[in-house]
Amino acid sequence: MKAYGISDRGCRRPTNQDAYAVHLSEEDGIAVLAVCDGMGGANAGNVASRFAIDTFIERVREQVAADMSRETIERVLRDAAEAANETVFRLSTRQPEFAGMGTTLVAGIITKEKAMLINIGDSRAYEIDAKDIVQLTEDHSFVNEMVRQGKIRAEEARTHPNRNLITRAVGVDPRVEGDVYEVDLREGEVLLLCSDGLSGMVEDAKIAEIVRRVDDLETAGQALIEAAKLCGGADNITVVLFCRGWSQENEPATHEE
Repeated sequence: MKAYGISDRGCRRPTNQDAYAVHLSEEDGIAVLAVCDGMGGANAGNVASRFAIDTFIERVREQVAADMSRETIERVLRDAAEAANETVFRLSTRQPEFAGMGTTLVAGIITKEKAMLINIGDSRAYEIDAKDIVQLTEDHSFVNEMVRQGKIRAEEARTHPNRNLITRAVGVDPRVEGDVYEVDLREGEVLLLCSDGLSGMVEDAKIAEIVRRVDDLETAGQALIEAAKLCGGADNITVVLFCRGWSQENEPATHEE
């Protein structure tokens, strides 16, 4: 069980308003991963993402245990997301400089038997194997709603002027609902969580190509950051990678963080 996270402010933003967390419990065979992409003026985005991440991880770690059922994992994910939302919303209403701040959240709990994700906003989770890359989460965004309604094509969404508008965020309203996904993550497959600073800059096929051509998660994460920056680096870029083993041509490989 290996994981690696990295974040970069990109080429155009003066600060980094993304945040991430990686927690591995080898004894229990459990991993907890999260990525947040903050929004708000000045330092408000930084505050939203950091408080959301810290609250989410703390709440999960209070409840997580080995041999949890699917229903228990979903309950833990939803409870932690609600706690993060309450924390950020409370801060935004108490301090004028934080008014209107919020953040995306994509996070997962991975056990020996299953992987479950929760998503709020347009940060994404992908599953990458030797042949395919699959987007596991669905963006809560203005352009994605337009795609679903058939008003624009998926290719047009990448360059649409409103592509950065999201329809759900942590901390903007008193309550928010996340979407939960169950994932069959097999040995050798890579789980990628990322902010839109990666997915909005680098095509999915290129992301998969970069992950496949290296033999450790740290190198893959750094290469993904550089690829996003070479494509313009218009936003903060955050990447979290997880696997139980990855190799070229399906041969076992070890990874060092």
